[in-house]
Amino acid sequence: MRLAKWDAYRVYLILSGVSTLAFTIIFTLNLVYQAQVVGLSPLQLVLVGTTLEITAFLFEIPTGIVADLYSRRLSVLIGFLLIGIGFIVEGSLPFFGAVLLCQVIWGIGSTFTSGALEAWVVDEVGEERMGHVLMRGSQAGQIGGIVGIVISVALGSIALALPVIVGGVMFIALAALLVVIMPENGFKPASRGERSSWASMAQTARATVKLVRVSPMLVMFLAVGLVLGLYSEGFDRLWQAHLLRDLTLPALGTLQPVVWFGIISGVSMLLVVLLTEFVRRRVDTQHARSISRALVLLYSLMVVALLVFGLAGEFPLALVALFTINTLRGATDPLLSAWTNQHIDSSVRATVLSSLGQINAVGQIGGGPVVGLIGDRFGLRAALSVCALLLSPVVWLIARASRRVITVTEVGEVPVT
Repeated sequence: MRLAKWDAYRVYLILSGVSTLAFTIIFTLNLVYQAQVVGLSPLQLVLVGTTLEITAFLFEIPTGIVADLYSRRLSVLIGFLLIGIGFIVEGSLPFFGAVLLCQVIWGIGSTFTSGALEAWVVDEVGEERMGHVLMRGSQAGQIGGIVGIVISVALGSIALALPVIVGGVMFIALAALLVVIMPENGFKPASRGERSSWASMAQTARATVKLVRVSPMLVMFLAVGLVLGLYSEGFDRLWQAHLLRDLTLPALGTLQPVVWFGIISGVSMLLVVLLTEFVRRRVDTQHARSISRALVLLYSLMVVALLVFGLAGEFPLALVALFTINTLRGATDPLLSAWTNQHIDSSVRATVLSSLGQINAVGQIGGGPVVGLIGDRFGLRAALSVCALLLSPVVWLIARASRRVITVTEVGEVPVT
């Protein structure tokens, strides 16, 4: 029986803080666990991520139907339960097959929560309060993330499987708690036209093809999304293995070497906050050309940092390059989002943004295994260097697009005024 004293705002804060805490506990050392305990090769490490991407891509629509037709709350509960089960399986069974199975289970779970959680918040608190609630939820998540890094390192120092299992148990406990306290008073089943469906996905694809024919600018956006997907899956899956296998982690007194990964996560988080604030003050985010110039500079630096990280023979140089990569990624994400939205008319924004998300996933699915195969054949240094090469076209694409200050509309493109 749900408790009436728990309103949606407080529940969302708890949900945001605890879910981010659990995710951080798992993922601070998850790749270290896969590389050291499970013993995955570079190709296997990347195939784990590819399995997750394919699962999310295939199940996004079927699971979205639950949230649209039956209950946002039910969809969130199922999602957290499956996420927890998936990670308990991975942490309990240190085999490649079990890790792949985990990606399928928690990938399906993540699609149950994707979209449903945001929709539940809007239903319960109203659009006028949504911005405030989401901001507070983000702050709760940041606190949970900081605490999660510390807990993950402490557990990982005992056994690398522990953070994965504990994080999974926390998700199941969160689902059980939400059964009791999570309200749902504003839900109304979506109309046929609003429902998630394969037909709506196909409609988005057809609309995108139509827009591409009349909008060269959209081709640029899609190319940028594809490039970012091609490089990111390989880097995200292999950077920890590179530190472990190609370099020597310096001793930290009596502390376990895995403490380094907690330090990297915590310092990177702080650096992202600092650089984002610096960029916010120095870049005029109201003008597309100003944003595009900043993106060209930041992505150019990221390509260099990726190359240095892959080829570095000493840990200090690799560490500086890694901090640079993580910080630049955190700063470019909001800038890229602002730049893209400034070039998209509201009449086609949903279609274009949906297409960009899909093309990024395609890039990850296609690029990841290639980078992993290179890692198996030629080593992790070669694989990470290829990631830098895969990212490099984004500099040219954004620089070229910045010369065309135009907006994508339903009928083509118009100059930005």
